[in-house]
Amino acid sequence: MFTPPDDILFYLAAIPAVLIAGIGKGGFGGSIGMLATPLIALTTSPLQAAAIMLPILCTMDVLGLMAYRTRASWRNLALMAPGAVLGIVVGALTFDYMDEDVIRVMIGAIAILFTVKNVLPGGSSGQPASPSMTKGSFWSGISGFTSFVAHAGGPPVQMYLLPQRLDKTVYVGTTVWFFFLVNYVKLIPYGYLGQLTLNNLGTSLILAPLAPLGIWLGLKLHSRVNEIWFYRVIYFFLIIAGVKLTIDGVTGLLAA
Repeated sequence: MFTPPDDILFYLAAIPAVLIAGIGKGGFGGSIGMLATPLIALTTSPLQAAAIMLPILCTMDVLGLMAYRTRASWRNLALMAPGAVLGIVVGALTFDYMDEDVIRVMIGAIAILFTVKNVLPGGSSGQPASPSMTKGSFWSGISGFTSFVAHAGGPPVQMYLLPQRLDKTVYVGTTVWFFFLVNYVKLIPYGYLGQLTLNNLGTSLILAPLAPLGIWLGLKLHSRVNEIWFYRVIYFFLIIAGVKLTIDGVTGLLAA
């Protein structure tokens, strides 16, 4: 029997979390959305927070595809898809053995170092990078793995795509298609591992009406931010997410 959360603090965290995730998916390639699960996890367990967010993210993915269905880097997606699925499979197979806090620290540190390298004077190369099978497979595999573990698949994808300096709409469309694949594949192992319980799904259903509003806000912001500021915003939220993941991971390791 479904019992909805009755703690007002849960909704105070979950409502802005869902809106933030929608804004990230709809307008900024998902980087802002990494803050959603940690927000919900302030009032419930991290595993339950991730399970509640997954169906909502899947709903947002469909809405995102409606807006970006024809705008994506298809070559990059072809290079990234196999690695993403492999990363999810590895995450599912090692679910009982891996330490979420170690993964958070690793991906957080990489995101911080990557951002610092690219925003400092002379840090990024003069020419945009090209799609690469080696880099695309590697970073998408890391993304699939970290997305499965903690919905933290954004930074690895950004580390691969940002150096290419894609058109901002193509960039967001590529991430929308990529995470559509990742999140729907994740439903299979999440269900097998017992994470999609009636209570979690019911809570997702309560919050789901906020998904279209978040996507709409993201689309509006996307159309109003020029190319230079778009990438500045992406890098800003990437380093915020990196710091957040690192702090959460270190805190968890110290408390263990």
